[in-house]
Amino acid sequence: MDRRIIPKRPNTLALGFKADVIQPPTRFAMEQLKAAVPAELRRAVGEGTAADLHSTTSRLLAFLDGLPLFHEVMRGLTDPELALCRKDEGRAVELKAQGNACFSRKEFGQALGFYSQALRHVPISSAGMDVNLVAAIYVNRASTMHKLGLFKECIRDCDRAIAVSPNYTKAWYRRGMVKASFKNYSSAIYDLKVALSMEASSSGKSNIEQELKLILQKHENANEVGTSNSDCKDSDLSLTGQPHKVFLECISTSNKGRGMASINDILPASLIHVEEPLAAIIMKSCRETHCHFCFSEAPADVVFCPWCTIPIYCSKNCQEQAIGDISCNQYTHLEFNDRVASLAKLSITSTSRTSPSAKLSGEHRHECGGAHWAAVLPADIVLAGRIMAQNIEKRMLAGKSTAITSLNLDLVHHYDQHSPANKLESQIYAIVLMTCLQNYYRSDVLWTEDSLSQLVLLIFQIKVNSIAIIRMKSMDGGQELTVNRELSAAGGADMCSVEQVRVAQAIYVSGSLFNHSCRPNVHAYFLSRALILRSTEFIKSGSPVELSYGPQAGEMDLPERQKTLQEGYNFSCQCSSCSELNLSDLVMNSLCCSQSNCLGAISESTYYSCKENVVHVSLGGSHVCKQSLPDLSKVDKEMEKIASSFFRNSCVSLNVDPGCCISCRSHIDVSSAVATSHRAASKVNRLKELAVLDKNLLKQALQSLEQLKKLRHPYSKVLAQAEDIIAEAFAKVGDQEQARKYCEASIQILEKLYHPKHIIIAHELIKLVSILLSLGDWASASITFARADAIFSLYYGSHVKKILPYLDAMKRVVSEGSIRV
Repeated sequence: MDRRIIPKRPNTLALGFKADVIQPPTRFAMEQLKAAVPAELRRAVGEGTAADLHSTTSRLLAFLDGLPLFHEVMRGLTDPELALCRKDEGRAVELKAQGNACFSRKEFGQALGFYSQALRHVPISSAGMDVNLVAAIYVNRASTMHKLGLFKECIRDCDRAIAVSPNYTKAWYRRGMVKASFKNYSSAIYDLKVALSMEASSSGKSNIEQELKLILQKHENANEVGTSNSDCKDSDLSLTGQPHKVFLECISTSNKGRGMASINDILPASLIHVEEPLAAIIMKSCRETHCHFCFSEAPADVVFCPWCTIPIYCSKNCQEQAIGDISCNQYTHLEFNDRVASLAKLSITSTSRTSPSAKLSGEHRHECGGAHWAAVLPADIVLAGRIMAQNIEKRMLAGKSTAITSLNLDLVHHYDQHSPANKLESQIYAIVLMTCLQNYYRSDVLWTEDSLSQLVLLIFQIKVNSIAIIRMKSMDGGQELTVNRELSAAGGADMCSVEQVRVAQAIYVSGSLFNHSCRPNVHAYFLSRALILRSTEFIKSGSPVELSYGPQAGEMDLPERQKTLQEGYNFSCQCSSCSELNLSDLVMNSLCCSQSNCLGAISESTYYSCKENVVHVSLGGSHVCKQSLPDLSKVDKEMEKIASSFFRNSCVSLNVDPGCCISCRSHIDVSSAVATSHRAASKVNRLKELAVLDKNLLKQALQSLEQLKKLRHPYSKVLAQAEDIIAEAFAKVGDQEQARKYCEASIQILEKLYHPKHIIIAHELIKLVSILLSLGDWASASITFARADAIFSLYYGSHVKKILPYLDAMKRVVSEGSIRV
């Protein structure tokens, strides 16, 4: 269930600049390998079914094994001598020197980036590492973060430096100074005394003594404040607040197959399901911005893999969970019994490959050690490798046969329905992945004749069942912006807005049993790696419990939803929104009728054929689906006006082509209207790209908006987006009254496309609250915020603060303003 949420380009990482980019040769190499496959074998693979996999994979493996190009590609992926992700002490020294130069010029942001990259490249995975170099880089980065006001991060880096080199004076000194900034004087005095005892130079001693004297004076006249120096992430994933127990059962239906249904009545906002992933992988677009284990946004003091330069982690806790427990003293020192490439022979103390009770090694361990295949292969292929490695490790730890057999994930794969090109590419990737895993495990694992065909099916199971882990990202400063915002109409103010960022891809075995609906009754979100499902409406006993795989009514129209689901999951959706005619699908991408008193919708490209209460929908001559007409007695009056011809003529055959009004059947020139609409919309969209706005630009945008209103249906999404863009533009230039007007207009349209309690509406209401605060309209801000807060609580329950931390700050501002009034 791969959520189709496309993130915008991520902000620059806290590291200051991107790491050395590994340019993957795999796409070009893959095309060469596919082109090299003989036509007859290519046809056999493409026409083959899942039952033929044993034969086709064996033939393809035999062919590739005799192909020099294949061995050349595999050497590039697995040979440590060719790896682009190796640690490099020389490179680390260069980066440290560049950081020092930036620090001297007081370019602290750039210095932070160089020091972090130095830590990325410096070897810390052997007993012979240069502890002084590692400690120095940590302290230099700590000093930079101290200058930037990142005190907690600074303390953590000092802790790391001390763990590597306990006698490193500068680490004790820097940590003591930062603790003094927190008024944690007792601990600061202790650190400075330790630094003083270690300092060899007289000038250094004098400096520490002076600082120590000042802090002792402050200690006598101030209250003590403690600080936390934990390098562990807050793992509080409290799942309390469930109103009553929820019981679900797995059922099978003729139109949707296997799915989940409720055994008892489920109240709104009830916790439905919580699950950790079987395996997960970060998206390539987020490698430099998010932790590779918990997928949270990376802090300034990121931690790196001890073995390679690929992953970053937000804490040592996440690092250890990703790579497994390793031999170490107080910090991380890895010991190899053989050459670096043979990670299967890594000496470990807290885990044992033969003890059934031992903890499994981390998900990243099999991916490094000098090879960079995990950095360049597609995410779903690497995810398949993680699941296979997990299965191998379990068998080895349990002392079972090391022969690779079926994983028995019990997930659909739809292999037979995939295109010949997908089948061939996936079989080649399966062979590549198997070879990479063989290179790691070497003779410890036996690959049977069925192993390869099972790996191919696993890849397709991932394609069909993987779920995208998303994060909510504030686009304008979030909590800090809300707290520090100027609340007068005189100044400009940004509208508080967020976007969904797809950060990772994961397999949730139980979560995959929940079917899709374009109007779901369950909301999916994530705490760290855990999938959380919560009901968003009352679910009657025996009813299906369904979430969205991405497409939703109001977000996409019917043809786009069907196309997305067919391409991604190989099924035609028959949910309530797709099987019954609804207002949202009729209007969201429609043009308006040329008759002034008609609310009818005119489609750009969709054809409708209505007969005997059934509407057949097609696009460009291709049938999309059929929908039933809703009961007229239950139809909203606006819906009846928009598509009155369907309801008036439900018993006769009726065809409605693009350009024809669904209500009065009058016609317009579709091509001309669409072209003019696109030009007007592009002029409005320009406002988003400009950092500086003036009255002339706004005037032109308003003229374009008026054009759109003459062309687009009053409830079209294009119109809602244009109103929203103009609202943000007015907010930027400080005209909050106008911003309020257009923001409210946008919300009114979205309420038609979605429903008043949809989470999209809540996010738009928060934008409106930020405008109302700037106007000083505390009463309206309080009412609007309460409505948004109720929707967020419905979707996130007690986890609202964790998912949307900026709401707490906004709530305080609204409450304080209401009290003053």
